[in-house]
Amino acid sequence: MPEVSSEAGAGAGGRRAAPTATPKAKAPSRVRMSAAQRREQLIATGRQLFAERGFDATSIEEVAARAKVSKPVVYEHFGGKEGLYAVVVDREVRALLDRITTALTAGHPRELLEQAALALLGYIEEETSGFRVLVRESPLMSGTANFSSVMNDVAHQVEHILGAEFKSRGYDPKLAELYSQALVGMVALTGRWWLEVRKPRKETVAAHLVNLAWNGLSHLEAKPTLITARRH
Repeated sequence: MPEVSSEAGAGAGGRRAAPTATPKAKAPSRVRMSAAQRREQLIATGRQLFAERGFDATSIEEVAARAKVSKPVVYEHFGGKEGLYAVVVDREVRALLDRITTALTAGHPRELLEQAALALLGYIEEETSGFRVLVRESPLMSGTANFSSVMNDVAHQVEHILGAEFKSRGYDPKLAELYSQALVGMVALTGRWWLEVRKPRKETVAAHLVNLAWNGLSHLEAKPTLITARRH
């Protein structure tokens, strides 16, 4: 029944005002996601949870709850937690490797080391959740790549660069593999430390890494700076 105003009284000619209906409030419309959009949402949700809790402590129930979907939706897209984890890790591996390899543009070995260090530290600063996923232990029997595999790929690229440099300087090029692992390992471990402390700023950290790698302990600069910074 439509509501009638209690103040409706006699108008002109003694007629009563016509009854007025109270408008119904519209229910908020829900925006439906496409399959591709839902998949991206679940990947982003899984990435955050794996970063916060790790693989073992994260459940499909938590992923579904945070994404506000039912568990079958997650299974439909990824087949299970392992499938979601594999997609998240694969994306981070490719993102980090692309960032580092794209940064290696200089011809001078010292500048290449600067670029690699800054690329890794920049990734840690801008993609913290992704880096946390990579440095956590992978589940047993997992065939997914991880942080170590990324660093091995980078070390192989550095090895080729060092091999050519060693040969031109009369050093044994066979030692390039050893030195590339040492250099990349130093940068990688420092990156994991900097993930938590975030001090000093990344440019300063990179400068000190290069200072040690390039000058050695016996010839450390007191206040090292990056070559690229000196040019600006």
